[in-house]
Amino acid sequence: MIRVLIAAHSAMTRAGLETLVASAPGLQLAGSFPDASAAEELHPDVLLAAGALEDLPPPAARQPAIVLLSAESQPSFTHEAFKLGVRAVLARDASPGAILAAVEAAAGGLAVIEPGELEPLLAASSPAPASAGSAALTARELDVLRLVAEGDANKEIAWKLGISEHTAKFHVASILGKLNAGSRTEAVTIGIRRGLVLI
Repeated sequence: MIRVLIAAHSAMTRAGLETLVASAPGLQLAGSFPDASAAEELHPDVLLAAGALEDLPPPAARQPAIVLLSAESQPSFTHEAFKLGVRAVLARDASPGAILAAVEAAAGGLAVIEPGELEPLLAASSPAPASAGSAALTARELDVLRLVAEGDANKEIAWKLGISEHTAKFHVASILGKLNAGSRTEAVTIGIRRGLVLI
């Protein structure tokens, strides 16, 4: 039995996905919430989320397979999603059959992408030249990194940037991943060495 946790801001979207999961043999609804924070406690097999990348839990050792329903469709978005542990990116208006197939595939360790995005995604995943370094940080991530360098905790970062603490935590986790850093201190050290943080 595949345990599925649903996360969507819209109550109508959650209701529709709940009905879909409940009607599918082999799937069990583990819970349904406005955000994905419950995934850390309930440990579902699959997180079926409708929203933005910032709404997803930060990468973790016990992270569930994630199926994301999104209004975004660019290959660059899919590439970024896959780096954060997402197993499938589907359009918000994907058919019930496509959603269920993606959930089952993700639970089995497979990845699901739209056929038209395969070639661009493979190109984006090609190793970069050695001089290019790791993935570039977004403007928001640079803001977060500079506040981390000032010694701010996630709560302070969230307050200063006008974002939620969960989003601040997400950005920090993304920064650590992109810089291949094992800690906040190491991320700041790498940022200083690359000129991303001024001292």
